[in-house]
Amino acid sequence: MDYPPIPYGRAHFRGIRLEGCLYVDKTRYLRELERHRYAFLVRPRRFGKTCWLSLLESYYGRDGADAFDAAFAGTEIGKAPTPHRSGHMVLRFDFSAFHHARQALRRNFENYCRIKFRSAVTRHADLFPGAVAKRLCDEPTINDKLTALLEECQTRGVPLYVLIDEYDHFANAILAAEGSDAYHAFTHGGGFYRSFFATLKAGTANGSVDRLFVTGVSPITMDDVTSGFNIGKNLSLLPEFNELLGFTEAEVRQTLETYQDLGALDQDVDEALTVMREWYDGYRFAEEAPNTVFNTDMVLYYLDHSLPNKPVPRRLIDVNVRMDYGKLRHLLLTGRQLNGNFDLLRDAAAESGVDCALAQSFPLSELPKRENFLSLLHYFGLLSIREGAPGGTRLGVPNQTVRQLLYDHLRDAWRDLGAFSPDFVELEGLVRAMAARGEWRPAVERLAALVAQHTGIRDYLQGEKAVQSFLAAYLSMTGSFAVRTEAELGKGYADLVLAPLDTGRHGFVIELKHVSRSAGEEARVPALAERAERQLRGCLADRRLEELRPGAARTGLALVFRGWELAHASAVR
Repeated sequence: MDYPPIPYGRAHFRGIRLEGCLYVDKTRYLRELERHRYAFLVRPRRFGKTCWLSLLESYYGRDGADAFDAAFAGTEIGKAPTPHRSGHMVLRFDFSAFHHARQALRRNFENYCRIKFRSAVTRHADLFPGAVAKRLCDEPTINDKLTALLEECQTRGVPLYVLIDEYDHFANAILAAEGSDAYHAFTHGGGFYRSFFATLKAGTANGSVDRLFVTGVSPITMDDVTSGFNIGKNLSLLPEFNELLGFTEAEVRQTLETYQDLGALDQDVDEALTVMREWYDGYRFAEEAPNTVFNTDMVLYYLDHSLPNKPVPRRLIDVNVRMDYGKLRHLLLTGRQLNGNFDLLRDAAAESGVDCALAQSFPLSELPKRENFLSLLHYFGLLSIREGAPGGTRLGVPNQTVRQLLYDHLRDAWRDLGAFSPDFVELEGLVRAMAARGEWRPAVERLAALVAQHTGIRDYLQGEKAVQSFLAAYLSMTGSFAVRTEAELGKGYADLVLAPLDTGRHGFVIELKHVSRSAGEEARVPALAERAERQLRGCLADRRLEELRPGAARTGLALVFRGWELAHASAVR
């Protein structure tokens, strides 16, 4: 069977094209991008940033001219290239490509940049004769090398295109591992990284850097190393670049239909698209953008596990998408206490949306502000733009994959704090039995008993929303359920809907009620339980439940908590 290979895990544009792999054409954005000589783009992990920089290198690099026609054959830009094609010396860096231990960070940075610099100069021997090349490469530091190269390019009329991928990778790693003092040491004052960008800024100011494109996952480091990102245009929130990375629904559908026509995909296209839409779609990077996009890696993962003619993947989440909890840890803890950022993360996972004024950039020192932390979650891809809101933007969880990742982060935070670290093997078995056989009471009561044993978690389970997030985090841990919060059902909103995945045949709708542990509050429990059961009957009668997992048995669970204590649990069928 002959069909285009899926380039899952690959990012070398020319190799993808020359080997006939699947490629969704994004070259039309090159014309729009040429309006911005110096540009910066933030996108979440695994969204195709590296492949886009590889495309830029292939398109603009003069040393790739011989392979241009083959690499861009059939693409929109290949049919009518711009005058700048194959016209630049390209100097490309990937700052995730070297070890970032702080003690050796500057040495590793210099060594990596020296290798990339020498490679670029060597590839352009026709521009820099031997003695000139040697002089450039013999300069002692990367800043000295860059300064000399920029002067030489300006003198010789050589247009230079600088590409920087993962510009904030090691900065984020140092911040997460060693804190803000270590981070400030190289991003402020005379720090070597700040000096590197100062050299580039000087090149953009005098024109010796003809073009610059920088990618990362957050605007924080750029704001710190350039004093408010005054080195170029931030494209991250512009609607015209919303679909530059990621796939639109139309592109995903066309891809599925192509493989179906080739006899390599026997899944129903509409059914496959329904699954992918729920798990991989929902990213909108500009308020004015009309469409959402699917995560690139997630779509390729699905296709890679579906071809040739395989069923829907049992595991819908690619582990490579998961963002390292360590990058969030320092933002959620103050001393040995979970802070207000944790509450925002927890509420974002549980609620239908949060309103904030989305910040385009901000320094690390201003991250504690609510709007900036929520904006950071947006840039990380943990929240995405839903719609405009009065005075700001409504952000929400984009899809089920991200919701599962948020619950992972909540569990990690509670465990890291020492507040809750149960026997996960036992708990996972109970949750699986809940999905497979409908045995809900052992799992729910065991969670309640564990809370009673772990006194540290109790302070974080005050209020219905806190309990909701806690239950969702642990009932989703095995991958037995897709957890939905605030699902619209029965003329209202269900607190939790557990749709069975994989081989599970039992789903649940959970209605939560909560009273405080104050004297006299316990007397309210029976009435609240009756109200919860009444609401559940309306939810269970809603036909939309059948769409979540056709044929699954569905049970309503009325749970009333008194503070952290489970005071009532009953089932409605």
